[in-house]
Amino acid sequence: MPVLPFSTVDVFTQERFGGNPLAVVLGGADVPDAVMQKVAAEFNLSETVFVLPPADPAHTARVRIFNRTEEMAFAGHPMVGTAFVLASADPQLDVATFEVLAGTVAVEIERDADRVVRGATVEAPQPLSIGEALPPETVAQMLRLRPDDVRTDAHLPILASVGNPYIIAELRDGALARCDPDLAVFRETLARYPQFGTRLSAHVYCRDGQTLRARMFAPLAGTWEDPATGSANAPLACLLLSLEPDADERRFEIHQGVEMGRPSLLHVTARRANDGIRATLRGDCVAVSTGHIDCG
Repeated sequence: MPVLPFSTVDVFTQERFGGNPLAVVLGGADVPDAVMQKVAAEFNLSETVFVLPPADPAHTARVRIFNRTEEMAFAGHPMVGTAFVLASADPQLDVATFEVLAGTVAVEIERDADRVVRGATVEAPQPLSIGEALPPETVAQMLRLRPDDVRTDAHLPILASVGNPYIIAELRDGALARCDPDLAVFRETLARYPQFGTRLSAHVYCRDGQTLRARMFAPLAGTWEDPATGSANAPLACLLLSLEPDADERRFEIHQGVEMGRPSLLHVTARRANDGIRATLRGDCVAVSTGHIDCG
């Protein structure tokens, strides 16, 4: 097995050691899936990616995304972080196209006046899809909250996706800080709803106009809490737009990771398109370290 170069970056932040950390491994086409998964477990971050040659030579790369326990079809911060790493090494790269399991992802790189890469804007690979609703009591039990902490005046807790599914629920002010995942209840809920997938990720938020505060929990996948979740905030923005039938577009500023001491900022735009409601998300990125990992 090869020794491969990697970079770690913090995504959705302008400060090192904030945002959501990501490991970007360059290469690995000959590395078995099981070894890739072990490498991701070794890094022990929310996600680790392997950047491989694309199936379509017109695209920039094929990107495989792994959390601590399994491969993911799509995730937002790996797209931003991977684009940041590749564009930092290639001054000519301003637009990237990544192949992921959920489809093709377009990424626009953002540079400053000196052509230094600062961040990226990502187009989610799929339009909004809505699944089943959950009783608010179930979400409250999962997060050790009171049933009335879960707001239902705008929508019930519901499964939503633009490439990766999440249970999305709105909380009352003050409840967000009190979230405390109950692993046993997460397991029991997954047993009742196996169609929700192995991760059973819960994304909860509070809203003040177009400014949102959010937290995401996926303890069954080894991510007790995620500092910044592009693939959850994108369907959240789309869901909120879907509740306004007369609106064509909404822009949201979403703060996440504050309770973890890793504050993150995501700018998410939801818009109506010919095939449904789609989202773009943008954020900044900061380089942290480089090195090599032996995949043998």
